[in-house]
Amino acid sequence: MIADVSGTSTGVESPEVDVLPQIADPSSVAPTSARRLSKLFLERLTVLEEGTQEYQYARNTLIEMNMSLVRFAARRFRDRSDEMEDIVQVGTIGLIKAIDRFDISREVEFTTFAVPYIVGEIKRFFRDTTWAVHVPRRLQERRVELARARDELSSRMGRAPKVSELAALMDISEAEVVEAQVASNGYTASSLDAAMNGDDGDDGETVLADFIGAVDPAMELVEDLGSLAPLVVELGERDRQLLHLRYVEELTQAQIGEIMGCTQMHVSRLLSRTLARLRAGLLQDGCA
Repeated sequence: MIADVSGTSTGVESPEVDVLPQIADPSSVAPTSARRLSKLFLERLTVLEEGTQEYQYARNTLIEMNMSLVRFAARRFRDRSDEMEDIVQVGTIGLIKAIDRFDISREVEFTTFAVPYIVGEIKRFFRDTTWAVHVPRRLQERRVELARARDELSSRMGRAPKVSELAALMDISEAEVVEAQVASNGYTASSLDAAMNGDDGDDGETVLADFIGAVDPAMELVEDLGSLAPLVVELGERDRQLLHLRYVEELTQAQIGEIMGCTQMHVSRLLSRTLARLRAGLLQDGCA
């Protein structure tokens, strides 16, 4: 038996269990009728073969009949700066998940089962798209106003608007526009592994991390030299000459011995003694 159901209808002729009523406009079905019909459609959905035309009809009708649940849940988030239409679309995903996962044998009202799915999907949306950096509420709202003003002026003038033009349209100061632009950068964060396309014609991909500076090992050398300098000043003239010949002019111990008039063995002992003194001075300074 086939029946047409309207939103104002209070009585719907009960069809046979294996035949679904044909509803011309499921979105106009009254909530009371929607609850009763949803049970019928959900029962039928459990025995229908997925992918068939009747299965798609049953599933799509369930979605449209229960959109009032989505709008009801979405109203809880109307104080958010996001568009209500976007929130409803996200909530619809939760409704679809509820329909696909509902177990008719548990004897639970579908509305009781579906609302947590819808609300959960909306909350997940806000969690995943929330600001990456904490920004004051007024700047979050101004970001939305700035985006609208930029779109309006861009379409009107055919170019990107100037800060002064945005300020005039939004009736705020230029400094406040700049502040809102800077705050907008905190809405999303990019992964350091995000691929970036180069402009040099190279087919290879680079990632954002490639553009971030790394620790320069040479900086530690600068610090060591800064700590070593006063210790070298305290050395005698011969020891300083020895260090200069070995590490500045990079002469061998034999060449240094010829210049200083001593054997290579003596140069080696002098060098070891001097380095030990400097090392001890650095360690003592580091522990102080």
